[in-house]
Amino acid sequence: MNDNAPAGQGPIRPLTVADVLALPVLAAGRPQVVTGVPLLDRPVRWVHITELTDPASFLKGGELVLTTGMPLPQDTAGVRRYVDELADIGAAALVIELVRRYHRPPDTLVDACRRRGLPLVTLAKDVNFLEVTQVVHALLLGNQTEAMRRTQRIHEAFTTLTLRGAGPEDVVRAAAEMSGRTIVLENLVHQALICEPSGLTVEEALTDWEQRSRATGPSDTIATRGPEGWLTAPVEYQGERWGRVAMLPARADRPAFGPEDVTLLERTAMALTVARLIHPTPWERTAHRNALLDLVEQRHRSAEDARARCAALGLPTDRSHFVAALVELRAGKGGAETESRLMQELRTAGVPALVGELAPDRLGILLALRTSQTWRPLVERLSGTVLGLAPEAVVSVGLEVTDLTDTARSFRQAARVAESTPPGQPLPPDRSFHELSDIGLRRLLYALREDARVQEYAERQLLRVIDHDIQHGTDLLTTLRHYLDAAGNKTTAARRGGLSRETMYQRLRTVERLLARDLEAGDQRTELHVALMALDVLRAE
Repeated sequence: MNDNAPAGQGPIRPLTVADVLALPVLAAGRPQVVTGVPLLDRPVRWVHITELTDPASFLKGGELVLTTGMPLPQDTAGVRRYVDELADIGAAALVIELVRRYHRPPDTLVDACRRRGLPLVTLAKDVNFLEVTQVVHALLLGNQTEAMRRTQRIHEAFTTLTLRGAGPEDVVRAAAEMSGRTIVLENLVHQALICEPSGLTVEEALTDWEQRSRATGPSDTIATRGPEGWLTAPVEYQGERWGRVAMLPARADRPAFGPEDVTLLERTAMALTVARLIHPTPWERTAHRNALLDLVEQRHRSAEDARARCAALGLPTDRSHFVAALVELRAGKGGAETESRLMQELRTAGVPALVGELAPDRLGILLALRTSQTWRPLVERLSGTVLGLAPEAVVSVGLEVTDLTDTARSFRQAARVAESTPPGQPLPPDRSFHELSDIGLRRLLYALREDARVQEYAERQLLRVIDHDIQHGTDLLTTLRHYLDAAGNKTTAARRGGLSRETMYQRLRTVERLLARDLEAGDQRTELHVALMALDVLRAE
C-alpha cells in the first residue's frame, strides 16, 4: 500500500523503526538489531541526538535516540538507570555508534535493553546523525501534512453524506472505502445489521459475531477494545445509546489503528446518529430485508458468507431446517403493521426468523426451525395473524429445505404459488395458506395467463365456436363447457345445461363440425378442456 495514498485507499502508515533503519542515510552505517527485533514496528515520532547521561528529561516518547555511546555510564547500575529512563518515557529505540568509545555493545547495556523491551541497534560505521534527523523529520512532517489533508477530506466526505440524507448503508460503505478496513454496525443485542467488508470476507468478519462482540466490552468513547483489538464507537439515538460501529483490524500485514482511523470512526458514528434521526424505519427491519434479498437473489459470494451474515442477525444456520413464505398484500393495506405483528408473533413463539419487504406489498418470511419442530402449525398461526390484519392478503409457502443456501429455491416455490393464486381464490378447508400442492391446471393457466402462447392456443382451439355464437346468437361454448366438465357424459351435461338429450346431441355435432374435432376422443377432449380453462382465466382477468 502506498504510504501517502489518498483517502479511500487506507490510512497513512506511520514511520516505524524498521523504516528508519532501511533509509540509505542510516543503512550506510550497517545497522544491526541486537535486542527487540519483534518491536521494530514501533512508530517513530521524532529523532533525538544526545550525548547526555539523562536524555529522557528532554524526550516525550516515540523518539529514535541516536548516540555515540560517549555518555553511557560505566557502572551497571548507571547503565540500567539510563535504559530505564528511556523505556519509561516510551522511546522508540536506542541507536549506538560503535566507532569512538565502543567496538561492541556492552553486555550490561544489552541485558538492560532486553530486560526493558527497548530495541537496541548498533552502527558499525560512522553516520552523520544530523543528516539522519533531517531526512527522518522531512518524512515525518510530510506525513503529518498529508494526514491533515486526509482528515479534512474525511470531514468533507461525511458532511456531504449527512447533507444529502445518506442512509446507514451509504455511511458504512463510505467508512470502509476510506479506511480500507471492515466496518460493522450492530445494535445493543449484538446483532450485526450492516457489514461492509474490506480486506476480509463476510465469513471472516462475522463468524461467531455475537460471542466475539460480547467479549469486546462496551465503551462510552471511541476506544480499542477486546481480545481482537476492535476500534469501536457508540451510536446514539435521541440521546441514548442505540448500538455501536466497529472497525475491525485487518490481517497481520496491516498497521494498527492510527489517529486518522479514530477521526474516521468518530465521523462515522456521528453520521449514523443523524441518519437514524432522518430514516425512521427501524434498521433491524432494513437489515432483515437486505439479508432476505441477498438469499433470494443469491447475491452472497459464498455459502459460508451467507451463513455468517444470517447468523450475525440471530438466525441459527446449523442444525436447522428452513421454510420460506410470502405475504401478498393489497396496495397500502398495512404492510408495516403486518410486518411488526409477524415479528412479534415469531418472538412470542420463540422461532428465529427473518422478516422483510421484498417488493412493494410483498413480505418475505424465512423461518429457522429445530429438527424436532414442524412448520405447518407455525405458518397457520402466522397466516391467521395476517388475515386478521388484512383479510384480502394471500400467504404462500414453499417447500421445506435443510440448508440455508437452498432457501432461494423455497422462495421461488412460494412465489410460484403466489402468482398462480387469483384474487379471491378460496382457501383449502383445513388451512389458511396456499402451498405448492394447491397448484392444479386452472391455477397453472392463471399463472401463465400473460404468455402469448397460452392466449394464442385458447384462441386457435375455440375461435370458430366463439364466432358462431356471436354471429348466430347461440351458446355452443357453454354447451361444450358442460360436456367437458361432465367428462364426456352427455346425460349429465344435458341436465346441467337444462337441455334435452336430443338438443345436447345436436349442439355437440355442430361443435364437432365447426372445430373439426371428435369429442369422443379423450386426447381431443383434453385439448379443448385446457383451451376452455385458459379462456375462462383470460376472461376473468
